[in-house]
Amino acid sequence: MAKIPIWKTIAERITKDIAKGHYQPGTKLPTESKLAERFVVNRHTVRHAISALVDEGLVYTRRGSGAFVAIKPLLYNIGKRVRFHQSIKALGHDANKVILSAVTRPADQEERRALGICKDEEVHVVEGIGLIDETPVSHFLAVFPAARFPNMLNTLSKHRSFTKSFAAAGVLDYTRAETRITAVVSNATTANHLNLRPGSVLLRSISINVDMDGKAIEFGRTWFSGDHIEMIVEH
Repeated sequence: MAKIPIWKTIAERITKDIAKGHYQPGTKLPTESKLAERFVVNRHTVRHAISALVDEGLVYTRRGSGAFVAIKPLLYNIGKRVRFHQSIKALGHDANKVILSAVTRPADQEERRALGICKDEEVHVVEGIGLIDETPVSHFLAVFPAARFPNMLNTLSKHRSFTKSFAAAGVLDYTRAETRITAVVSNATTANHLNLRPGSVLLRSISINVDMDGKAIEFGRTWFSGDHIEMIVEH
């Protein structure tokens, strides 16, 4: 009978610990050094075991932070009104965003078509990371017509909220006109932002939000970690 590899035995032991509740979803596993000490093996063997658990979806890793027990994906509703922060907070979790960059530049062809603006018009482009309980779950690019919202970047830096920034510009309500969802493979940049391996499968959402007169006010592209978000399309 073939001998079971040590790394596989370690993976099975950790799996049982997770099943028994010794490690709760979202909590960090002991460090490689601690696990190596516990199982009396070298760190390479522990790393092999953790990698196997990642492949099985039981564990995920963050660069520089270690390994964590996988979290059951949260249900994110895509309906007439899509408000990421409100939806996540309604589920009892903290939601936040980190703005990576905010620039004003000429709109490209796809942005002009989505927003219904002319060739020479500019747009505000905001890039950022969406967080749930301090875990990065989405990488987004939000594009706004600069002529319609000349002070968007200033109000966004103050309110840290797209909805509040719209309200400051007189748009008190808005709805989702279109959402396209596609499974894509992450590039190195998005994988780095979401602490994933390059080549991980993501859910990409391309969307258009409109004001109550039906005029486009936001063109969005968001890449969600499929390990953390499950989308529900409402009809």
